Amino acid sequence: MTRTGTRRAPTSRRRRARWIAAAAVLAVTASALAGCATRGATTLDTEAPVHLTMWSGQSDQAEKLLQALVDEYERDHPNVTIDMSPGASSTDELLQKLAASFAGNDSPDISYTFGSWASQLERSDRTLDLRETVAEPAVHWDEFTAAARNTAQPTGRKVIGFPAVVDNISLLYNTEVFDRAHVAYPTADWTWADFRKAAKQLTDKDSNTFGYGYSVSGSEETTWQMWPHLWQNGGSILSKDGKRAAFDSPAGVESLGFLRDMAVKDKSVYLDQTDTKFAQLFESDRIGMITSGPWELSALKTAGTSYGVVQLPGTDGDHQTVSGPDLWTLFDNHDVNRAHWATDFTTWLTAKEQDERFNVAVGNLPLRSSEATSAAFLRQAKTLPGLDVMQANSANAKQTRPTVPGYNGLSEAFGNAVAHVLQGEGTPKTALRQASVAADKALRQG
Repeated sequence: MTRTGTRRAPTSRRRRARWIAAAAVLAVTASALAGCATRGATTLDTEAPVHLTMWSGQSDQAEKLLQALVDEYERDHPNVTIDMSPGASSTDELLQKLAASFAGNDSPDISYTFGSWASQLERSDRTLDLRETVAEPAVHWDEFTAAARNTAQPTGRKVIGFPAVVDNISLLYNTEVFDRAHVAYPTADWTWADFRKAAKQLTDKDSNTFGYGYSVSGSEETTWQMWPHLWQNGGSILSKDGKRAAFDSPAGVESLGFLRDMAVKDKSVYLDQTDTKFAQLFESDRIGMITSGPWELSALKTAGTSYGVVQLPGTDGDHQTVSGPDLWTLFDNHDVNRAHWATDFTTWLTAKEQDERFNVAVGNLPLRSSEATSAAFLRQAKTLPGLDVMQANSANAKQTRPTVPGYNGLSEAFGNAVAHVLQGEGTPKTALRQASVAADKALRQG
């Protein structure tokens, strides 16, 4: 969930604990030290030399592509120097690094951040507010997906950054497994009943082949794969005020019960404790279907797997998916010149022309809808079959995965409930009720 340099790796409980601890530091240090920062320029001077710090969160090919764009921008703006580095040994560690930078009043001007951190970062009161910038017609803010825009504006107030990576999950099917079982390939109008029937037909005990693969590690991989089922059935993750869990509704019970029946009754689901093995088994023709995203396509190409991609099965014509957008978040270092050029650079970086040389070149989905028919994206889609289907599936990302401070605790509670139920432990109704109690506690402590 592999994307070069920006892959959203499965989230362990240890990482979640670190995020929560870092979030607490963000809240405390930002408020305590807000008045201690040394102020820079207070009047904008676009000719003055400016030094920006950027934490990219990237590695390997993505880092090289991004550095080339930074170099180009510096050549075109001789007064601007951008000191770019990954910022930490892994993207997961950036939140803690940001908390430390707030305490030391030495924040980067720009940092790659996971979308799930957005509310915590806004609450730190150390981010810039880009509402006026994104309202400018030339920015074409509406070309970003709704999920990406909402993630960048987590509470509906400040816009804290620009989308950095967008994605969604689609249905990937292994044509070799389908052909062996003489089952017709999935279509874009499949229902969940069609999906369940096919998964059962594809499962073969003798060859140890399963129709579907699903994570039961209890991680975010377990959690976010279930959100489309919930949404398509009319359910919600949170109450309208965002203060309580709402997934233990009839819609939630029905959604989890459906997958439980596949796993426990049909025995058509490979239950993966690792978050990674189900994709490997799909690549090696032992699983017929998985739900995954664009990060999977390079691995399938390398493995030589024969596959296809369609949007998720739907409920009454609703084929909603889930997206996990990440951000280029901008921070306020009390210097109007730094703020101006950090905003200008990030606006430029996320424009169509530059994004085609970064996200599209890496194999990610393009940030903007206007890139869907560009020559650069169409070439990449030929290299990675199914990428164009995933791009079109962005239109089905109609709801935003919560960015509230307590989301990590909510995700852990929900993911553990799903994992237990799919392994035959407890009922969907009881498990989700218990999970909602734990989730509400996490939301209160947020």
